[in-house]
Amino acid sequence: MSSHFLFVVCQVGSEATVKNEVARKHPSFRFSFSRRGFLTFRIPDEVARDRKFELNCAFARTWGFSLGKAVGTDGQQLAREFWKPFVERYPADVLTQFKHLHVWQRDRFVPGDSEFEPEITPLAEGIGELILEHPPNVGTTWSLPLNEDAQIDDRVLDCVIVEPNEWWFGWHRASTVETRWPGGVPCVDSPENMVSRAYLKIEEALRWSELPIQKGDRFVEIGSSPGGSCQALLDRGCVVTGIDPAEMDPLLLANPNFTHLRSRAKKVERNDFKPFRWLAVDANVAPKYTLDTVEAIVTQPEVRIEGLLLTLKLTDLALAAELPLFHKRIRSWGYRRVRARQLAFNRQEVCVVATDRPN
Repeated sequence: MSSHFLFVVCQVGSEATVKNEVARKHPSFRFSFSRRGFLTFRIPDEVARDRKFELNCAFARTWGFSLGKAVGTDGQQLAREFWKPFVERYPADVLTQFKHLHVWQRDRFVPGDSEFEPEITPLAEGIGELILEHPPNVGTTWSLPLNEDAQIDDRVLDCVIVEPNEWWFGWHRASTVETRWPGGVPCVDSPENMVSRAYLKIEEALRWSELPIQKGDRFVEIGSSPGGSCQALLDRGCVVTGIDPAEMDPLLLANPNFTHLRSRAKKVERNDFKPFRWLAVDANVAPKYTLDTVEAIVTQPEVRIEGLLLTLKLTDLALAAELPLFHKRIRSWGYRRVRARQLAFNRQEVCVVATDRPN
């Protein structure tokens, strides 16, 4: 009987955290292989057969069912090798049910280091085109879009470029927002005058969380300097207040829809938070301090913040094990839906979104 494996792609440096999270949530999985930013696990037969299986790990950027790898220096030969496990496993009528091909490289650095940001690289795009130039004979016309966002429930062929000469193959079902994105990374068009990379983080957070933000919504951010997140919110038509003792970028100060409260959050009157629908926090402090600050605001009877978007800094990666406790604490404030994800554009931190708070 053949073994079944699952691959996981994550941020460089989060490999041990992924292993611990998988062990906690899926104790029957057995760790198999890892490189920086890439891991595989041996999984039980029943998981491999379960087409509705969800990994549900906050530190897994994306994941899928692994069908092996190919190593070599001849790109055309590797492209032909890509198709072999699919042709051997699936008849033509099943194979043609796959709707997309996603090809991407594992990360080389932590996002933000050495000017690196996760993206579909020219190498990955070229390899994807090479794969599509050598399709199997399925007896019918069959074309796959390359590195486009999938639709929910689409089946996607995956090729992870672990090294330029080492390609790993697999597939996944696009069951969530992030699994629709190639490599679990959204395509964010940042403006030329982007104030900071916080723009990328909150833009990804908003797309992943699907917060029902509307033009004209009042949004407050604690820890807003220099203003990348606020810039993204203003670009979406929000009315934004930034709370931070440090300076904000002049680009924001010139925007009539932006207000800067140059103060620490604990010094702002709690009644001043009454007008806001949404609250974001991205402060360089330990998670407990962030949660203490937010709790003191949202538990005031007169404050009805509908949704939270919190960046929790993992000053020690061991704090990742406390995520369930963080979730429990946030739910105690009345938010019935709490989710966490290490975003593709996060660094050593995690994004937590809390919604569904009764009026």
